[in-house]
Amino acid sequence: MEKIQLEILGLSSSQSQTGSFALVLGERDGNRRLPIIIGMFEAQSIAIQIEKINPNRPLTHDLFKTFAEQVDVTITEILISDLKEGVFYSKIMCTDGTRDFELDSRPSDAIAIGLRFGVPIYTVESVLSEAGIILSDLEDEEEESDEMAVKSTPSSASSSAREPLNQTSVDDLNKMLNEALEKEDYERAAKIRDELNKRN
Repeated sequence: MEKIQLEILGLSSSQSQTGSFALVLGERDGNRRLPIIIGMFEAQSIAIQIEKINPNRPLTHDLFKTFAEQVDVTITEILISDLKEGVFYSKIMCTDGTRDFELDSRPSDAIAIGLRFGVPIYTVESVLSEAGIILSDLEDEEEESDEMAVKSTPSSASSSAREPLNQTSVDDLNKMLNEALEKEDYERAAKIRDELNKRN
């Protein structure tokens, strides 16, 4: 199983769902992006660690790190291992020096913990190929990317945006996806991607 390393590219608040955030992960040696919708608490925990802010009292993920250190367990990596029916699954890879083991986790918790240990984040090709969004220069790479290369026109995209996604044609969904990517609205892009995946 070949692993693909990811890095955190951004964290933005949801414009449609109060309390939700879009965590955008990027392929380190490629142009695919993996947006994951996460909760407010996990987003706050990730943001605090990225910004190197020390809270007055430890958050749950800080507590996990402290506990792990007290029992001589080290986190070695985070793996976003699977995607089933639109739900991401991940594993926290651990070692106590003599035994390696893994813990099942939500990706948001796993990443928040992984950041505290300074370990790499990985995924597998099956997850990226199903849920990844390709960022490309639409003018230069239009011929190379059959799935994402439909250029968006303002009139068609705006009219399609008013319709529920499940009543929108595949062509219009592709146009809306490109428009969302151009605007870096990864939360909307993730929802459109999920709708397209349902159609396949």
